[in-house]
Amino acid sequence: MVALIKYKPVYRVTVEEEEVGYIANRYEFEKRINENLIENDDSVVSSEIEGKPEFSLQLVAYNKDTNEDEIFDRIGNSVRTVYRMYALTLDGETTEYVETLEMAEALVEDIKEKYDEEYTSKVGIVEVYTENKAEQETEYMLANVTTQDLVREEVEEEEWKRAHTLDGVLFAKRPVAGRITSRFGSQEAIRDHAHKGLDIAAPNGTSIYAAADGTVKFAGMNNGGYGNLVVIRHGNGIETYYGHCSKIFVSEGQNVSAGTRIAAVGSTGRSTGNHLHFEIRKNGSQINPQKYLY
Repeated sequence: MVALIKYKPVYRVTVEEEEVGYIANRYEFEKRINENLIENDDSVVSSEIEGKPEFSLQLVAYNKDTNEDEIFDRIGNSVRTVYRMYALTLDGETTEYVETLEMAEALVEDIKEKYDEEYTSKVGIVEVYTENKAEQETEYMLANVTTQDLVREEVEEEEWKRAHTLDGVLFAKRPVAGRITSRFGSQEAIRDHAHKGLDIAAPNGTSIYAAADGTVKFAGMNNGGYGNLVVIRHGNGIETYYGHCSKIFVSEGQNVSAGTRIAAVGSTGRSTGNHLHFEIRKNGSQINPQKYLY
């Protein structure tokens, strides 16, 4: 007489006292968890299951199904992994993340080899902790901008500012968009002296902007050939002149910023066509505007 086997041994799995199913082999299941859910690379500070599973050996009906995959997914959702990463910063703002201190130090050293201490002293390394390493890495990788890119941009911006600055006055805006028709120092038949400014041809009514921050010293008709003229005082003896305007939009004593619309191109005064006559003066003497603009 053959005895029928009605039961089989399995492991009942509970998480926080809630039954989640059955597995056939506890050793293989725990091995699967350790190999696939618990991370152990150098960047991991801790990796643990919140609400650890508990196992109890049970005898169940032979035809009782186990549900290892479902339980594995349930446990996987409760794994909490904390990573240590290193953030490169510029002026205290995070610029990118790397996984190791060695990588961060190598990037900083590369920057220091290429740029002056004035800029590299702003670069730092900060140890950070996160539960979502991939998201933080991706956020900065998608921007496709590295710390070195940002340092280079800052260097270029500072170099641009230095090239456009005279005695502390930054010429940040070209007064008008147009074609230069007469340069500083040009000797031409229409005048009996070297040109003291820069002529930029543009259609009548084209906007004219303040080249730098300052205060309007004069705004009105000039009898010396400039026609409608705006003069802006910028400090340190620096002034700019905007001549032959068709219209003036500012008044004496008004404070303006670089880029403020102050007038419109015209051909008033001693002029042969629509253009802006632009001058930079230092302590009353004209200097070449093209050293700082255009």
